[in-house]
Amino acid sequence: MSATGSTIDRLTGKFGASVACEQTGDTCAVIAGKDALRDVLIFLKTDEALGFTMMTDLFAVDRYGSDPRFEVVYLLNSLQLKERLVVKVRVADGEPVPTVSDLWRAADWLEREAYDMFGISFENHPDLRRILSVEDFDGYPLRKDFPTEGYGFEEPYVVKLEQEDETPQKAER
Repeated sequence: MSATGSTIDRLTGKFGASVACEQTGDTCAVIAGKDALRDVLIFLKTDEALGFTMMTDLFAVDRYGSDPRFEVVYLLNSLQLKERLVVKVRVADGEPVPTVSDLWRAADWLEREAYDMFGISFENHPDLRRILSVEDFDGYPLRKDFPTEGYGFEEPYVVKLEQEDETPQKAER
């Protein structure tokens, strides 16, 4: 079940204009301001009446052509209330988002994935580096302006491993 009006009312009562409800069908997604995001998420997790202690997903959306360009989406569950809640924050290209990897351990890899695929950085993340692409990969492949073929598609990409020797060895029989 999606979040009820009482959950939204508690949030707007506590955070006022820092949060808004974006209605899609019968579901309300909470849009949090970047400066209030971490406080909103801490409140949702620690408030005894709410108990959104489970983060099931975190992902990024490229809203190419919109300002701000990116959206980071948090999917939260309250087992206590049997409710799901969508929390979103919108950020411009190059604007960092505060990490929640210390609140939900699952966020560690999910934030790294958003960084690797979209280039969204997370402030105070303990190990923010690429997770799916090689470290020297150029660009962010899930951005809508990333070329379908990738950069330098006309030349094959060769991965050089540290243990590879530059001179080929003859096979022994």
